[in-house]
Amino acid sequence: MSTDSAQAAEMAPDFTLPRDGGDEMTLSALRPAPVVLFFYPRDDTSGCTKEAIGFSGLLPEFATLGVRIYGISKDSVAKHEKFVAKHGLTVPLLSDEGGDTCERYGVWKEKSMYGKTFMGIERSTFLIDGDGRIAREWRKVKVPGHAEEVLTAAKDL
Repeated sequence: MSTDSAQAAEMAPDFTLPRDGGDEMTLSALRPAPVVLFFYPRDDTSGCTKEAIGFSGLLPEFATLGVRIYGISKDSVAKHEKFVAKHGLTVPLLSDEGGDTCERYGVWKEKSMYGKTFMGIERSTFLIDGDGRIAREWRKVKVPGHAEEVLTAAKDL
C-alpha cells in the first residue's frame, strides 16, 4: 500500500560506514526503525561538540520512540573515539573519510569563512522513516534547540 505522499518522499541513500567502537553500520539494516542522521563539519569544534552533546542527552527519549541516531563527519574512527571519550558522548559516530555518503546526501558544499572559500560539510540533519524514506531534512542547521526540534519531528512519525 502506498500513498501519493509516500511516493513523493525520497528514499534515503543507503550506505555502510565504520563507526566508533570498531563496528560498521548499514542504514538499510536498521529498518523498520526510524533513523536520524546528523552530518557535522568536524569533531571537537564548538558547534559540533554542542550538537553531539545535545543528541547524546536526548538519546534515551529517541530510544523510547524506537529512533536510532548517528552523527556523520569525514573524521576518522580514531578521531571519533577521542571525541566520544573527551565529551562522554553516547550517540554513535560514523566515519565518512572518503566523503561518498556526504556527497550522496548533498551536504558537501562550498563554504566560506574569513574571506576564504573551501569545501566542507554543511551542518544538516535527516529524519528517515521506517520505510527508508526521508521524512524531513534540516539544512544549514543552527545548533541551539536543534536536537529538541528533531525529537519533536520524530514523535510525529
